[in-house]
Amino acid sequence: MSITNFAFPTPIRFGAGARKLVAAHLLEVGCKRPLIVTDRALGALPVLAEFQTHLGGLDVAVFAGVFGNPTCSQVMDGAAAYKAHGADCVIGFGGGAALDVAKVVGIVTTHPGDILEYVWDHPQVRPIVQELPYFVALPTTSGTGSEVGRSSVVSENDTHLKRVVFSPKILAKVVFADPELTFGLPAAVTAATGMDALTHNIESYLSPAYHPLCDGIALEGTRIAAAALLTAVQQPTNLQARSDMMMASMMGAIAFQKDLGAVHSCAHALGAVCDLHHGLANALMIDTVLAWNLAAVPAKFDELAHVCQVAGGGAAFVPWLKALKASVGITGGLAAHGVTPAHLPRLVAIATADICHQTNPRSCTAADFEALFKAAM
Repeated sequence: MSITNFAFPTPIRFGAGARKLVAAHLLEVGCKRPLIVTDRALGALPVLAEFQTHLGGLDVAVFAGVFGNPTCSQVMDGAAAYKAHGADCVIGFGGGAALDVAKVVGIVTTHPGDILEYVWDHPQVRPIVQELPYFVALPTTSGTGSEVGRSSVVSENDTHLKRVVFSPKILAKVVFADPELTFGLPAAVTAATGMDALTHNIESYLSPAYHPLCDGIALEGTRIAAAALLTAVQQPTNLQARSDMMMASMMGAIAFQKDLGAVHSCAHALGAVCDLHHGLANALMIDTVLAWNLAAVPAKFDELAHVCQVAGGGAAFVPWLKALKASVGITGGLAAHGVTPAHLPRLVAIATADICHQTNPRSCTAADFEALFKAAM
């Protein structure tokens, strides 16, 4: 039997008000000059200003240069801001994009070269050998779970292809998961990020890779998200629903140590070609891809239906999921969101080259991806 290595190492401070513990923690570990890395929209909102009121005793600078699907140039700009401030630590504050940038700003402040030289599949990938700046993370959405992930997804500036820096060294030292930070999210963002969390849990569970620990986490994360998502969309300040979605988001990101599937390959292509929000792209593809996957792992679909309390077994799971999407306001196919037949050749090429579908329960060819995109139009 082969040896498999398991690890769930990130310390997490979870609950309403966790954001108020950041300053004391940083001072305790000897950090006094944090750079907050956040996105352009959050930088102008009261939620960031309110968070800063809890950072007394620290000399704080803000880099709010993250927007859209994060790019390599945003990482380099963040590193320049870190150096200009003379910072000694990084606070990642935001959704998946801001946190992905925050996780790797420290690499290019302490190592030579461009961040692209540290992506896992670079032909001469540079090693991360120096100690990185102290990094803590505060998620403000419940979707990617980037706060507990050991990878950072950044896009090439010109092609918008997503590239991945992968290393346990970029894990947050502490996550401060405060569901109150998600109260102000618009319903559409809550829905899209929530579907992202649900997709992570479902695809991780369906992956054929061997990781029973992740299977258990993924099933429970699916159960929690399925029960909480609609309430979180309809009642944005419902603390229980927001807490449940934040927990499900982190569980999905922990579970996808086990890897993902073809939904994510399609979503990565849609992000690169059409600049679709990642959570929305997952939501637009998930029922089409899962309907195609059902025949390969029917028992797993039965289990998903069971934890989500879906009557009718695994065959009823995809119709239930499609109805959930509609209930939170995600309607229409790809065509309704700006995708055209002219996009298909590049979508298929990028999805086929993407690594995620290597752990899909059904093997995927270019012809399969073309059929899936057409079915989702």
